[in-house]
Amino acid sequence: MQRDLPLGNDPMSVRRRIEALEFMLERSIALPGIGHRVGLDSIVGLVPVVGDAITAAMGLYIVWEARNLGMSKLQLARMSANVGVDTLIGAIPFAGDAFDFFYRSNSRNLKIIRKHLDKHHPQTRIIEG
Repeated sequence: MQRDLPLGNDPMSVRRRIEALEFMLERSIALPGIGHRVGLDSIVGLVPVVGDAITAAMGLYIVWEARNLGMSKLQLARMSANVGVDTLIGAIPFAGDAFDFFYRSNSRNLKIIRKHLDKHHPQTRIIEG
């Protein structure tokens, strides 16, 4: 597990941790029959109040890691807004659960982080084939 989630503070370790957490929260479970992938954000979010609080905390951890990378306040505010929208609308019974199914705040935040890392720490870029 440590190989998958490095403990260092270097940009590459942070990138791997964030990517692993985003995958777990947004795309780790394939729904049979419809071909859509969901993660713990959608599943845990089904538990009223507590589930939304847990997934919000995990989303804010990603923002905290981004802050440690030295990302701008504007980027951090945008990422925090993504988590806030996901949490507020996700807390609405039934409609919020449907919203969680399609709105992936952690994937949006990963995209912002990747853009920052690719510009400021290009050595962390991973070529996927």
